[in-house]
Amino acid sequence: MEIKNAHKRKKQPELVRRALLDEAARITLEQGLSKVTFQAVADAVGVTKGGVMHHFATKDALILEVFYDAMAKFESEVNAAMAKDPVSYGSFTRAYIDATISLGEKGQAEFNSQATLYVLMLGDRMLRERWAEWSNEQLKKHADTDNTETLCMVRLVADGIWLSDFSGIDISDKVSLRERLINMTQQHFDKQP
Repeated sequence: MEIKNAHKRKKQPELVRRALLDEAARITLEQGLSKVTFQAVADAVGVTKGGVMHHFATKDALILEVFYDAMAKFESEVNAAMAKDPVSYGSFTRAYIDATISLGEKGQAEFNSQATLYVLMLGDRMLRERWAEWSNEQLKKHADTDNTETLCMVRLVADGIWLSDFSGIDISDKVSLRERLINMTQQHFDKQP
């Protein structure tokens, strides 16, 4: 998204900030994390490098904000799926499966947000730690409904399928595999008290 005529346009800092985050995410996906620079983001949006620095003091601050933005979208998708689920047992795990396993029904924006999240985690130890913190918080929050070995294994398989989406590994029948995972969340194999 290029912001045209910088001198004539009305100042819209939130619109510019959103464009900066979106373009930094796009560059991350298309070219890799190392290609995210203030200049590259500025050029993509049509602002000056100083315009980027006005919103983000450092590249690390920009990357962290891109990560938090993608993580917030992911969490929102999980929460929306849980709100629609009438069965409490395994609801977080089912929502997690729906958020991570792409069957082509998601729009490009949702897929790009998830891809950005995954690429950033793979490329940065600190961001992996932040993801682990979020995951641990979620597991504590949903301990009454999703704290079993079976549900843990299901989430780990979902993570593997998620990784396959971004690494070119072909899973021939992802629909059937997703259905089997969902079925596993609906059975109380090892429900802990």
